Amino acid sequence: MPSREKSSSKKSAILGIDIGGTGIKAAPVDTEKGALLAERYRIDTPRPATPKKVLAALHGVIDHWKWEGSVGCGFPGVMKDGEVYTAANLSKKWIGVNIRDEIEKFHNCKATVINDADAAGLAEMKFGAGMKRNNPGGGVVLMVTLGTGIGTALFVDGQLVRNTEFGHIEMDGVDAETRASALQREIQKLSWKKWGKRVDKYLRHMERYLSPDLFIIGGGVSSSSDKFFPYLKLRAEVVHAEMLNDAGIVGAALGHQI
Repeated sequence: MPSREKSSSKKSAILGIDIGGTGIKAAPVDTEKGALLAERYRIDTPRPATPKKVLAALHGVIDHWKWEGSVGCGFPGVMKDGEVYTAANLSKKWIGVNIRDEIEKFHNCKATVINDADAAGLAEMKFGAGMKRNNPGGGVVLMVTLGTGIGTALFVDGQLVRNTEFGHIEMDGVDAETRASALQREIQKLSWKKWGKRVDKYLRHMERYLSPDLFIIGGGVSSSSDKFFPYLKLRAEVVHAEMLNDAGIVGAALGHQI
């Protein structure tokens, strides 16, 4: 188990926690360099993913690090001032729960909680694939995370437009994420070609609505971008996320800066 001294050694260190539909990942983050200060710690998201079970797991993750500094979390839903407004891939009991308050009450620390895709986008814009556009005049960037669902983070001239949740737009008469998420590729046993064409259809919807200059494709599947990128036929530039699985953790820590 990491020592308290090692975990809290830098003033810029914040414990970043990525709460996902399948796993909860955490590590101390150097927010000046965008780097993990120790190997990430991961546990499975409890089932059913009720507030009581997940919050208990979250407290356990913080205790694992014996953490006494600030904490930043990414959560898969619309977040406002630490409160959950939507929870599409977790229990509906989350709606109305203030995760920030729960963390601060039990751990006597300053906490922030933001949408998980927004967190990943912050990391990619500051330290990864979106760095060149993270400035006034940088244009429109849409980060799309393909995982249990589809998460999105929209940036205009380097500024985050929070809680876009474009994974829930209608496509083929249903939520887009039920057609084009990475999880659906596995459940439906889709070939990379068939799934890639679904992702292309989804991204073309986004292109018509937002006219982005850049798409950044994240989520664990981004490491296999060579298998489905050939089926993406878009006018905008499309790149894979550079920070891979670290993006959510780093971006959660960066939530203190917005």
